[in-house]
Amino acid sequence: MKRRTFVAGAGAAAVGATFDAGTADAREKSGGAAHDRNDASPAIIAHRGYAGIYPENTVGAVAAASRGGQSDDAATRGADMIEIDVVPTGDGDVVVFHDSRLSERDGGERGLTDESGVVWETSTDVVTSAEVLRSGETVPLLTDVLDAIPPSVGVNVEFKNPGSFDLEFASKLSGETLEAQKDIWRPFTEDVLAIVDDYENDVLVSSFYEAALATVREQSTLPVAPLLWDSITDGLDIARTYDAEAIHPPYNMIQDTPFYADSYYTEGSNWADVDLLAVAHEEGRDVNVYTLGTWFQAERLAAAGVDGLIADYPGLLGFGTQ
Repeated sequence: MKRRTFVAGAGAAAVGATFDAGTADAREKSGGAAHDRNDASPAIIAHRGYAGIYPENTVGAVAAASRGGQSDDAATRGADMIEIDVVPTGDGDVVVFHDSRLSERDGGERGLTDESGVVWETSTDVVTSAEVLRSGETVPLLTDVLDAIPPSVGVNVEFKNPGSFDLEFASKLSGETLEAQKDIWRPFTEDVLAIVDDYENDVLVSSFYEAALATVREQSTLPVAPLLWDSITDGLDIARTYDAEAIHPPYNMIQDTPFYADSYYTEGSNWADVDLLAVAHEEGRDVNVYTLGTWFQAERLAAAGVDGLIADYPGLLGFGTQ
């Protein structure tokens, strides 16, 4: 793989900021990250294909989220990037699905489909025949989803669990633990990268799992972004270890907003005094925040200077413009 591109900034100018693989000065050659474009709105990233209004992670959802122009002036504003989740089936095929289990009947947290079973223990035929949220849409293969996304729209591929409930979540790992977990990730990573390399879309890989990002870095030059949960320290350490182009925190990790520390926060946590946005920007990394559901969240975070909004709904920055 030779590509190392990702969506940064807003509208038509957002797609195609290209980076030289592994070079520290690549961001400068590209004109800088999105936060250097003072007049640009954040990139709009459709979370699971706008899961608030469409059946999440389905072909229908990503197709609908892609429609429209990639400009704030477009009559219909399409997403700059579509965020999707990938997991393997029991047959080793890559499907687009968020949870480890197909349904709450099998211990899952949500009743996402009409089938049961752990995804990576279930045959591809059963997984891909499962109906998502009674929508008529079924769990798709990654190839089917990518076929439905125009090349002009970026894809944020989030690596979910590849087949073990013993993986460390959202943590910086020690040497032996990291190496052991990389062994678990490598085959799945190879499968996913082989698929996305056949498409022209800009691709950004994100994950809560350090070993996932480590194996992507071993096998490709695609950009990566750690997803943060309860530790800015661990997230920044992971970003620095792999020279991540972006970092994806929950929106309440952003200082100077009304949402800062309104959850995920306990006394003595290791992120209360870290200005994540400032540090990430100083290090040349984009900051894409998840998961937004209201125009107020979107407008306040845009004003704070984040680079991307991972949102469940379209049009969150459209209030007062129509």
